[in-house]
Amino acid sequence: MNGTPANDGPADGGPADDGPVDGGPADDGPVDGGPVDGGPVTGTLHHVEIWVPDLPRAVAGWQWLLTALGYTEFQNWSEGRSWRLGDTYLVMEQSPALSADRHDRCRPGLNHLAFHVQGRARLDALVEQAPAHGWTLMFADRHPYAGGEQHYAAYLEDRDGFEVELVASGQS
Repeated sequence: MNGTPANDGPADGGPADDGPVDGGPADDGPVDGGPVDGGPVTGTLHHVEIWVPDLPRAVAGWQWLLTALGYTEFQNWSEGRSWRLGDTYLVMEQSPALSADRHDRCRPGLNHLAFHVQGRARLDALVEQAPAHGWTLMFADRHPYAGGEQHYAAYLEDRDGFEVELVASGQS
């Protein structure tokens, strides 16, 4: 990230010395990827950082969605905001180094983020509420099976072109 949050947020000013990067073991922890001393499971995401062209606009949509999914606000500084769920957090940052004013999910790079949603009824409620928070339902003609007959999901796009997939887990 560019800049340092006022509340001692992530320090992504350069690569961390977190162990070998040659594909070898990062530590002497369990080979099954389990937590070392109760910490996060090896291989789980630490954080995802998304650069946005308009932070207040992004926060309006993402705050609603992430809060509805169980995330809580984690960090807040002039150029960014983050939300945390468990050991993983998601960052929105308006960086001065941004080279475009809209995300294009069809170009090389991130296509979308997919989130679990407990039950079809909860997913349907989120889809119904989404437009009021700046999200548009994608593939509406095939919703909720745009991903296939056995895949109950919703695909939403925000005002800046970022796509999320909400996947129903279990039954409602």
